[in-house]
Amino acid sequence: MLESLAARRARVARALPLDREVVLFAAGRPVPLPENTDQVYPFHAHTEYYYLAGLECPGAVLAYDPLEGPERGWKSFVPEVTEDERIWEGRQPWPGAGAPLSALEPWLVLRGNRPLVMLGQPLAGLPYDVGRTAAIREALLHARRPKDAEETRLLRRAAATTASGYAAILQHIQPGATERALEIELEAAFFRGGATATGYHTIVGTGPNSAVLHFPPSARAARRGEFVLIDAGAQVDRYVCDVTRTYVAGEPSAFQRDLHQVVLTAEERAIARCRPGVEWRDVHRAAAVDLVSGLVAMGVMRGDPESLVARTAHMLFFPHGLGHLVGLGVRDASGMAPGRTRSTEPALRNLRTDLPLEAGYVITVEPGLYFIPPLLCDPARREKFRDAVNWELVDRHLETGGVRIEDNVLITADGHEVLTAAIPKTL
Repeated sequence: MLESLAARRARVARALPLDREVVLFAAGRPVPLPENTDQVYPFHAHTEYYYLAGLECPGAVLAYDPLEGPERGWKSFVPEVTEDERIWEGRQPWPGAGAPLSALEPWLVLRGNRPLVMLGQPLAGLPYDVGRTAAIREALLHARRPKDAEETRLLRRAAATTASGYAAILQHIQPGATERALEIELEAAFFRGGATATGYHTIVGTGPNSAVLHFPPSARAARRGEFVLIDAGAQVDRYVCDVTRTYVAGEPSAFQRDLHQVVLTAEERAIARCRPGVEWRDVHRAAAVDLVSGLVAMGVMRGDPESLVARTAHMLFFPHGLGHLVGLGVRDASGMAPGRTRSTEPALRNLRTDLPLEAGYVITVEPGLYFIPPLLCDPARREKFRDAVNWELVDRHLETGGVRIEDNVLITADGHEVLTAAIPKTL
């Protein structure tokens, strides 16, 4: 790990457009709970610090002086452990992690009046160049997008752990199972499989709840023949998988089978398009056309799929982007390509990621089709798309919920690899 961090720091240093600026990467401090107790929220070191330091060390700072070179210019500073921390928390010193934090001020003084860039969580009372910080942050974000060998190893472990959870949950998906009970069984299997945490708040939606994009599990029990959508992933040492599968509690109807197959076909076609140099917006747009083609074939929509997507009619049933980058966090380093601004094209305005794919990127591919009453019952939308939708059929399925299928895809030099391929996609 230390060797990989040294190589990572050197690579990042060469990617940052620095001249004489000194750069600090601060881990941040724990945030106290608001109840006036001695408890704090779970601490996560700021991603920009953790990526280069590999430590969950509250108050720590990693410094970089470009004048000393990409290999030798790095210096780590960590707080000394107090007696109270030893007694109450059992905290141990950070052997070999760096110099005492008290040495940071003298280190900065030696560098005189040079501009300061502050990444991670800014240190209170320390002035820094806001404009240069924004520019260096954007460069760091882009440099973090390709995953190195150590990151890929952790993502493979997270994928294997996530697969063990999804394998264990299958026996529990049946009529009468509550969303909360399914969450418990899934997350328990993640931890038994080696997870250090869940990657994000687990989503479990049954019946109409499966159409709520970020639904927190409730006490609702699945009814026979209802969709059960699960969006969850394991975290291993801060690296996260993000997977969605959709099932049925009992025997699926013909309509459910068709809807699931449309999403599955669109997902597999989208994955096949993933390779270096391909614009993600093009993969998204093509997936939207595939989804609409399926809905036209089912009789839910009417018209030419390309034209319907151009009119944004697809957003009635597919209101989100096709996916996002994943890794050190569930939306790790997503966003725009350097220098690119958010598209004004209506069909692309909801993309979390808008860039050309490159080798080393890990991206989610997650098309979905949903029957969302707030969208489908809106009079203005019904009027705008009165000729594009079979509204009588839609009204019969307003309580159907939705289908989403999501995998994590590593872009390779000559194509792609599905890291989550071991998790079955069948109903």
